Amino acid sequence: MIAAPLWVAYGANLGTLLRTCDAVGACMAIPGTDHYREALNKGDTLEQRPCIHWVDAKLDWIDRESRRGAKVIGVELYEDSIPLSRLEVARDPSIVLLGHEHSGLPAEAWAFIDQFVEIPMLGIGNSLNVAVAGSLVLYKLAGLS
Repeated sequence: MIAAPLWVAYGANLGTLLRTCDAVGACMAIPGTDHYREALNKGDTLEQRPCIHWVDAKLDWIDRESRRGAKVIGVELYEDSIPLSRLEVARDPSIVLLGHEHSGLPAEAWAFIDQFVEIPMLGIGNSLNVAVAGSLVLYKLAGLS
């Protein structure tokens, strides 16, 4: 399973997602820019990093992995989204796309998404912190929740 927090910018979120990837045996795909490298260095407190894919062109990477058979799952509020409770355990390589907490996934990524999943909420907010949302989805895909 591969987690791909491609539009996440904060060090704490990257560090949290990296810990979750480590916990569930997933990899993390991160743009190989100075911004993301610095953010990860600030947010990473693990003694040894788990699997990281440094990617140059996000959409090209998603396209390539999709053509290799990976299922692309977008975490997004969308009319065709299934609730997290109905998300099945990953049986094949999967990519989880996490968007910005306010603006979500960019439109150009939607064409690659095989399945949308949302996390139902009872409060007044529209979304969870991206690291929390990503962690919930990864645990569910890994069959650990």
